[in-house]
Amino acid sequence: MALYDYNRALKSGRRQYQASILKGNYPYLPVLDDILSYTEIVSEVNLGLVDIPLSRIVGTKTKGRTSAFASNFMPLLTEKTEFGAKWAYLFDSQMEEGIHDPIVAYEFMNKYYVMEGNKRVSVLKYLGAFSIPGMVIRLIPKRSEEKENKLYYEFLDFYQVSFNSDVWFSKEGSYSRLLKVMGLDPKEVWDDDTRSYFKVVYERFSKAFEKQGGAKMGLTCSDAFLVYAEIFGYESIKEKGEALIAKDLDKIWSELELKGKGGDVALVEQPEEMRQSASKGLKNLLLPLGDEHLKISFVYEKTPETSSWTYGHELGRLYLEEAFPGEVETFFFNEADTDAQVEKAIELAIEAGSNLIFTTTPKMIQSSVKAAVEYPGVKILNCNVNTSFSSVRTYYGRMYEAKFLLGSIAASVSRKDDLGYIADYPIYGSLANVNAFAIGARMINPRAKVHLKWKSVKDRNVLEELAQAGITYISADDMITPKSPAREFGLLHKEKDGTLTTLASPIWHWGKFYERIVRQFRQMGKNSLDTKGNQAVNYWWGMSADVIDVICSNNLPRGTNRLITFLKQSIKAGSFHPFDFELYSRDGVCRTNENNKLSPKEIVTMDWLAENVTGSVPAMAELTEDAQELVKLQGINIKEKTEAPTENHEDPGNSR
Repeated sequence: MALYDYNRALKSGRRQYQASILKGNYPYLPVLDDILSYTEIVSEVNLGLVDIPLSRIVGTKTKGRTSAFASNFMPLLTEKTEFGAKWAYLFDSQMEEGIHDPIVAYEFMNKYYVMEGNKRVSVLKYLGAFSIPGMVIRLIPKRSEEKENKLYYEFLDFYQVSFNSDVWFSKEGSYSRLLKVMGLDPKEVWDDDTRSYFKVVYERFSKAFEKQGGAKMGLTCSDAFLVYAEIFGYESIKEKGEALIAKDLDKIWSELELKGKGGDVALVEQPEEMRQSASKGLKNLLLPLGDEHLKISFVYEKTPETSSWTYGHELGRLYLEEAFPGEVETFFFNEADTDAQVEKAIELAIEAGSNLIFTTTPKMIQSSVKAAVEYPGVKILNCNVNTSFSSVRTYYGRMYEAKFLLGSIAASVSRKDDLGYIADYPIYGSLANVNAFAIGARMINPRAKVHLKWKSVKDRNVLEELAQAGITYISADDMITPKSPAREFGLLHKEKDGTLTTLASPIWHWGKFYERIVRQFRQMGKNSLDTKGNQAVNYWWGMSADVIDVICSNNLPRGTNRLITFLKQSIKAGSFHPFDFELYSRDGVCRTNENNKLSPKEIVTMDWLAENVTGSVPAMAELTEDAQELVKLQGINIKEKTEAPTENHEDPGNSR
C-alpha cells in the first residue's frame, strides 16, 4: 500500500518538475538561505510549538535535500532508494497512528521553510492534511514600502492577538475587516474558545473551497473566506459543516471569481453605454416587454424628514411613480440604520413581491449582496461607487461636475481670493468634488484659495470657523433637510448682517436615474443588470444623463449666469471636462497624463488635494462614530496620526 502511494506521489512530483521546467521556473524546493542572502532581517523570534498550515510550507531551509523534492513537495527519487523507503515508512505510520513528531521550520513573510521533517511534510501534503505541528523560528524583515512587506506587518499585528498563522490576505486592510466581521476589537487578544472556533470554521471552509476548485482562482483562501464571512456573517457560519459551506460557495462563486480577476469596476458614464452592454443579454430575458407591472422598493437609512440624502431619493421614488402611472408600484422602508434592520427591510420588500430593490447608502452594500445571493430572482442595486460585486450593481452621480460650476460661480462673485468648502465624509468621490470646486474657482480667479473643512469631524462647527476666518462664500450641503431649522445648502453667501443666502445649488435628479433603470429592466430583463464581462458595473452618470444639475439664483449677475449656462452646456455635450487641465496637487506632483486627462477611475479614487486647497483629510480617530463606519467601507486612504512603529516589531512569540 505504501509503495503504491509513494509511486503516485512520485508521479505527481515528476509532473510538477516537468511543468516548472517548461515554464522556465526553478523545479526544486525554494531554499530560504538563498532568499536571505539579499534580505535584511531585523529580528528572530522563537514561536515555540505551533500548528503550521501545510499550504504555507513552501520550501526548505538549506540546500541539503532540496533536489529530492519537486516544488510541490512531492518526491523525485525512485522507491528503491533509502529516501523512498523512509517516505513509505512515514506513510504507514501516519495511516496507523498519525505523525506526532513536530518538524523544525523557519517562518519568513508567512511562508515556512523546513529545517527538519521534509518527508513528514511531503507525506501529509500528499494526504491532503490541513496542518502539521512544528517548532518555528520567525524571521522578521526590515520594514519597507513593498506591498508584500506591508501585508506581512499587518499579519504580525493580527498574529499578536490571534496567534493564528492560517490567515494570509492579498489586499491591505483585510485583517482589520476580518476582525470587524468577527465583532472583535483590533487590540483584543483572542481567548481559547475564539481561537478554537475560528480554526475549526476556517479549516472547514478551506477544505470546501479547495474541493470547489478555489486553488485555480487568483485569490488566497483567506481572501475568499473574508468575502464569505462578510456576506453570510461570521456567527451564522460557525455551526455550518463542510457540505453547507459548499452550497453557500455555489451561491457566491461569481463573487469570488470577480475578486480573483481583480475586482475591477466598469464605470458606465452614459446611459447609452448601459443599453449597449445590456443588449448582450437579450437571449435570456426574464420579463416580457412593455407591459409588465413592476413592484419596486426603496430602503432608506433615515427618514426623508431627517436626512437630506434620504429626502433626495424619496423625491426620486415619487418621480418614478409619476413616470409610470399604473405600471409601477413602489414601497419604501425608513430607518434601516443597522445591518439587521436593512436585512429585515429587504425581506419585507421581497415578501411584498418586489422585482427591483434600491438600497440607498453605501452602508447597505453587504446586506444587499447577502440578499442578492439568497434571492437571485430579485435584482438589488446599491447607491455606491467603486465597489465590486457581481450580484449587485451600484450607482452614483458625477457630483464633481456641479461642484466645478459652484467654484466658478464663487470666484466670479467674490471680491476676495479665499473661499470655503464644507465636505461631509472622506469617501470615494469626495476629494474629486473638492478639487473640482477649487479648479473651477482658479479658472476664474488664478489667486483663488479654497479652505477645506470636514463636517464629519468631532466637536466642530465648521461654518462658524469659516465665518471667523472672514470667508463669506462657502460650498455647503447639497440639499436641505425638511425638518431641520437650518437652511444652509448649496453655495452660500454670508451677508454683512450674518444672514446666509443661497446663490446656487447642486441637484441630484434621482428620479431621472430610477426612470432609466426601470425602462431598461422592463425592456431588456433582469440579466441586463448583471456584470460587464469580468467587471462589476457602476452607473456613474452626470449632467449628460440629467442626473446632476445646478440651479442658479436670480440674484447672480447676468454675466455669471451666462458663463455658467455655457459651461453647463459644454459639460453636457462632452466638449468640456473639469479635469482636462494640467493639474498639480499640493506636493507639486502633476496628476494628469501627457494629454492632460484623468481616467474615470483616477477621478473616483482621487486621494490628493489640488494645489490651491488648504486643509487636510482627517484621520479616522477625528471622525464621528457614524462617519467612521462609512469611511471603513468607502474611505479614501487616510493615514492615522499615530507614531510610526519601530523597526524591531514586537512579536508575541512564546508569551501565550
